[in-house]
Amino acid sequence: MAACSLLSLLTLCLFTLLHLPSKVSSQHCVWYGECERLTEGKSYNCEYLGPPISLPNEGHELLQELCPSLYYGNVSLCCDVHQLKTLNTNLQLPLQFLSRCPSCFYNLMTLFCELTCSPRQSEFLNVTQTIPYNSSDPHKGNSSITAMEYFIGQSFANAMYNSCKDVEAPSSNVKALGLLCGREAKDCTATNWIQYMFNKNNGQIPFTITPIFSDEHFLQMIPMNNATKGCNESVDEDGAPCSCQDCTLVCGNRPEPPQPPKPWLIWGFDAMAVVMWIIYVAFLLLFSAVVIGAWCYRKKNIVSEYAPIDSTLAYSVNATPIAGEPSCCDRIGERLENGLRVAFTKWGSFCVRHPWIVIFFSLGVIAACCSGLKYMRITTDPVELWSDPHSQAHKEKDYFDTHFGPFFRTEQLIITAPYTEGDTYSPYPSGDDVYFGPPLTFHILTQVLKLQDAIENLTAEYQNETVMLKDICLAPLAPYNDNCTILSVLNYFQNSYSVLNHTVWNEFYLVADYHTHFLYCVQSPASLNDTSPLHDPCLGTFGGPIFPWLVLGGYDGENYSNATALVITFPVNNFHNDTEKINKAKAWEKEFIKFVENYNNTNLSIAFSTERSIEDEINRESTSDVTTVLISYALMFVYISLALGNIGHCRSILVDSKISLGISGILIVLSSVACSLGIFSYAGIPLTLIVIEVIPFLVLAVGVDNIYIIVQTLQRDERLQGEKLDQQIGRVLGDVAPSIFLSSFSETVAFFLGALSSMPAVRTFSIFAGMAVFLDFLLQITCFVSLLGLDIKRQERNRLDILCCVPGCKRSRGSAKPKSWLFLFFKKIYSPLILKDWMRPIVVSVFVGMLSFSIAVINKVEVGLDQSLSMPDDSYVLKYFDSLNKYMHSGPPVYFVVEEGHDYKSMEGQSMVCGGAGCNNNSLVQQIYNAAQMDSYTKIGYAPSSWLDDYFDWVKPQSTCCRVYNNTEKFCNASVVDPFCVRCRPFTPEGKRRPEGEEFMQFLPMFLSDNPNPKCGKGGHAAYSSAVDLLSNNTDVGASYFMTYHTILHNSSDFIDALRKARTIALNITESMDTSSKNYSVFAYSVFYVFYEQYLTIVDDTVFNLCLSLAAIFFVAVILLGFEIWSSVLMCVTISMILVNMFGVMWLWSISLNAVSLVNLVMCCGISVEFCSHVTRAFSVSTKGNRVQRAEDALAHMGSSVFSGITLTKFVGIGVLGLSKSQIFKVFYFRMYLSMVLLGAAHGLIFLPVLLSYLGPQVNKAKVQAAQARMRGSEQERLLNH
Repeated sequence: MAACSLLSLLTLCLFTLLHLPSKVSSQHCVWYGECERLTEGKSYNCEYLGPPISLPNEGHELLQELCPSLYYGNVSLCCDVHQLKTLNTNLQLPLQFLSRCPSCFYNLMTLFCELTCSPRQSEFLNVTQTIPYNSSDPHKGNSSITAMEYFIGQSFANAMYNSCKDVEAPSSNVKALGLLCGREAKDCTATNWIQYMFNKNNGQIPFTITPIFSDEHFLQMIPMNNATKGCNESVDEDGAPCSCQDCTLVCGNRPEPPQPPKPWLIWGFDAMAVVMWIIYVAFLLLFSAVVIGAWCYRKKNIVSEYAPIDSTLAYSVNATPIAGEPSCCDRIGERLENGLRVAFTKWGSFCVRHPWIVIFFSLGVIAACCSGLKYMRITTDPVELWSDPHSQAHKEKDYFDTHFGPFFRTEQLIITAPYTEGDTYSPYPSGDDVYFGPPLTFHILTQVLKLQDAIENLTAEYQNETVMLKDICLAPLAPYNDNCTILSVLNYFQNSYSVLNHTVWNEFYLVADYHTHFLYCVQSPASLNDTSPLHDPCLGTFGGPIFPWLVLGGYDGENYSNATALVITFPVNNFHNDTEKINKAKAWEKEFIKFVENYNNTNLSIAFSTERSIEDEINRESTSDVTTVLISYALMFVYISLALGNIGHCRSILVDSKISLGISGILIVLSSVACSLGIFSYAGIPLTLIVIEVIPFLVLAVGVDNIYIIVQTLQRDERLQGEKLDQQIGRVLGDVAPSIFLSSFSETVAFFLGALSSMPAVRTFSIFAGMAVFLDFLLQITCFVSLLGLDIKRQERNRLDILCCVPGCKRSRGSAKPKSWLFLFFKKIYSPLILKDWMRPIVVSVFVGMLSFSIAVINKVEVGLDQSLSMPDDSYVLKYFDSLNKYMHSGPPVYFVVEEGHDYKSMEGQSMVCGGAGCNNNSLVQQIYNAAQMDSYTKIGYAPSSWLDDYFDWVKPQSTCCRVYNNTEKFCNASVVDPFCVRCRPFTPEGKRRPEGEEFMQFLPMFLSDNPNPKCGKGGHAAYSSAVDLLSNNTDVGASYFMTYHTILHNSSDFIDALRKARTIALNITESMDTSSKNYSVFAYSVFYVFYEQYLTIVDDTVFNLCLSLAAIFFVAVILLGFEIWSSVLMCVTISMILVNMFGVMWLWSISLNAVSLVNLVMCCGISVEFCSHVTRAFSVSTKGNRVQRAEDALAHMGSSVFSGITLTKFVGIGVLGLSKSQIFKVFYFRMYLSMVLLGAAHGLIFLPVLLSYLGPQVNKAKVQAAQARMRGSEQERLLNH
């Protein structure tokens, strides 16, 4: 039994001994140590076929840091300490970009650790080529390895790739694999990524390692197929998986944008059109039934078939007494009317009796008010013009400018080569041909480089000081690097002809040239080594990356090489409240514009713009249109001066003309404008070009209309027996001044209430217009009445007009006063025709049809202002706008700003913001990243650059970025070789975690001052030096921003939508950060937001302003019409119809709703009062027997004055505006002015009289009785009876 046991034991030992060599043989190395050192600073590994060797103690810490899976047992490996250090150095670049996803970096480290140090190397490494090397070290063989094969499991390769494919590079807004794969991230696969990393041509390894992918054993080789970690798995027990931003498995499927709302259709047609058509047809049927029924009733009961529909037995103030007692409202109305009539009568008589006192006093007031013009300040600053200082966008802009500095000034060129053919590049040694667009051919690039250098050397003079680009440009690394930021494709070549012309040849072929470098750099813009045989950097000379979507245009998808345009941008420093420095920049920009305009190169087509271009061109446009505006006003002046006269005979033309009176009236109108400007200049309120261009037009319409009413009423009046001139003018003024007061005061109140608008352009216009209209009224009932009295005296004395001292030709005493042909036309032909029974239904039907159409299209009027409309026809900026829309692929940058107050030092606060491992799935960075996944909906084009995530990568103990001198604790840059430089944080579990508290703030200033270099591309100085506002001597973080870009924005709708979506994202971020109990929020900021914010609320602002104006007009009309509420309602309904029809015209004529058109709509409201109020009041005070007669009487007496005073006057001036060179004049002034005059005249002189004839209020009995009493037995009654 013992013998059997002994035999079994011997058998077991023998079995063990027999199998021991095979196990030892698998623990063989293929290399150990480094041998021959190459000129590039790299070394070959020494061939070694022995067993693993124990690692010296000095390498244990580094091994634990790099390859913890190999740190066990006696630590016998196939690498020495030098190889570990080389591995550490070579892994710094992928570490900086992939370590944000721990499982990705773990898998990558497994790949390289097994290659470098695995004790089982011989299982999966096969040396294929060596060169002799003499070594005295017994552990190192006599050969250096120059080629080998690496057998890698396909499963491992795929798992590693899947864990890394979504990892973002925060500072570059691209996938990290795009920087590490040698090609676009979308073309990167597991196999070609590993092949690229092991290719000698990438510049990172000394010899090529050929990877062979297989999960099966191959030629006695066992592929390296170690266990991997998925990106949704944590590496350590207390670690976190990759973030949602870096791993789609964590956050699930890509977010889908909401479906756009379906259009509202009925029977396949636009619902609004169908609804309004049905309503209109229903109205026509109902209205026709009422008209026919009334006609039948009249036919049966009324003797005269020609009697009006609503007539009763006719009566007049001279014949039929008014039955019944007047109501209380009638009496109040009559007393108010009589009070106004008496007051204006007395005032008119006074002005005529004492003309020189009134004129002198008026001139004194005008002089005092106009003195304020010396304080006049015209603002052309677009921010002041379009942005309310209290608006959200304006406050956010001020916050951004205060904490981070103003957004830089932009000088930009868009260059094409229209006469050049592209070329085809054939990569060496293999690969598909790549087409390069015309501007990317070598000879075009050299010409563009010459242009770019010339701009860099451009000089300007400012106050005897020379200004160059380098004096004003954005240089983010200054003072260490003073190179200007130039966003140009030529910065891939460091703006150097020698680098652009750098080529590498072998014995027969061109191996690499600028094509090679370009193709690498557009994928890896932050690279400091293109890994091709060229080994040139891609980073710009200013220390930052050049993103291809910013410098190339007109390409397809991401095929940057077929670009058809080059974009060169020179960011220039802007200065917050430093006028001197801004003026220097403007001086250089002026020279830049002059240089580019005169630059002559037939091979290049250049579109360009500078920060000052739009403002300059608007000013030039205004200057160029001065002549057009002056001609327009001059023609109106001539017409007014000639049309005021009432000439009876040719021989008395120089006596009866009113040229001097007309000129005086025009001067009064202009004086009221000047006084308004002067008064508010005293108050320090700046003028705008809209005020200067629009208000004279408005006040001229109002003022001239009043002048015509006064003068033509006087011309039609007969002086009563025994009545003096001052009494006659006083009596006439007592009749017409209440009507003028009604219109002027209504407009004044409406305009002043318009000052409540939040839009600066509307607010400024309203206060200036309100004051100008009110002053015009005061001057007309004072100064003009006195001048009118003097002119009548001159005419009665038969003195010539203008030459008032020269007597005119004698005329017969009995000659009758000539009648105005226009007045006779309105009284005898037009008024009876419009108010005929068969015409009135037609008028109502047509105007209701116009209203229905306008309501149907009112929601289709576009909102916004096309920038090109604000430019002159011959502006160079128009070409730039066209090129911008045609070629650009990226929109303006957008900053998501976290206001001061957020706690970045706590783990919780960091997780709310960052986008790496362990961060919240709804963090700031993650939400912006999600938005970028839906770029067509959100208008966010790219994931944000995150200083916080880059800081965490930079400060990791595995990285060589964060180092300090161990004796001074001062920062030690990664490029410094010094034994006293040690890593900032220990390689311990605590050191691997994100820094918190004081430790967070200890290293943050170092990160923000670190310049990128080949050993550390994460330095934050270039990318983030202005992104973080440090507080309290660098002990806390204040405000900070996270930048990305909008997608390309083509028109106003895109800009408005981009602003709206960005604010929604910022609001969601604020809510997810739960800042309700804190005093800060997150907001989105881009340079265009202050201009486009108004369009978010412009529809509400339009409704508010127009309704407010209508309400003011209604209440003033109610009071001044003697509490005739129904008359006021009808007048306001008509004005509302004019405004609604204006929207219909805007849709038909492609006029968008913006601040300019809103100002015109507010002005339209004022001019509509002129068209409607005089006719309404004339109807109200008429004492004819029925509505039709009263409407006819009102139209006959007021229609001619309104028509000649506003309509004809404006037609003369508007016609000239159509000849303007300015698009904005043609669209917003010519088209809108013409529309408002036509619609105002049509409604005021056609529709309103018909409406009053149907629905007008009954005659005021108190007014009729008062009129009878006033005229009983007078000469006027005799004339009326006659």
